[in-house]
Amino acid sequence: MPQDAAALRSMLSLAPVIPVIILDDLDAARPLAEALVAGGLPVLEVTLRTPNALRVIAEMAKVPGAVVGSGTVRSPLQMGHSVDAGCQFMVSPGASPRLLEAAEDHPIPLLPGIATPTEAMTASEHGYSFLKFFPAEALGGAPVLKAFASPLADIAFCPTGGIDLEKARTYLALPNVICVGGSWIMPADAIAAKDFGRIERLAREAAGLRKA
Repeated sequence: MPQDAAALRSMLSLAPVIPVIILDDLDAARPLAEALVAGGLPVLEVTLRTPNALRVIAEMAKVPGAVVGSGTVRSPLQMGHSVDAGCQFMVSPGASPRLLEAAEDHPIPLLPGIATPTEAMTASEHGYSFLKFFPAEALGGAPVLKAFASPLADIAFCPTGGIDLEKARTYLALPNVICVGGSWIMPADAIAAKDFGRIERLAREAAGLRKA
């Protein structure tokens, strides 16, 4: 089946910012998820970049109100592992035809990454109407997505990569941006110090951003 657009729209609309999480510390998984959810950011992308990522996902999925997905998904095998870990969605840095086709065999939606109009058109031909724009700032940022809006009017984007609070405001003002992804909400020093109160405050600040 093509991308479950209704399910993905529902998830991506829950908050203006999706925290992009790189975490290997299992003990921090639940308190981090609890802080983010309490701060108003329930949709969490946990990247598959650490040895314990799938276990982190499984722990975070136990937190009431958390909508947990996997990130940096690059293979059908990782898709299967994501489903088994309790993910509700998957995110990929790219949109290879093999990956798009493999996603049709899994019960949770994929948010594929694109960098160019050609890649966006290819994903659209596979039935995708929500795409990740990555790495957003390195590719030219909000002006590029603004230029995409007219020729790719049927596609909505979640830009990720190099975004902070102020840049997020600029992206969220664009009509073709449904939300943004970022990691500024979870500073490495705050996680190391187990300062989840600070993370909750940063999450609340990010949750206060609104679509124009």
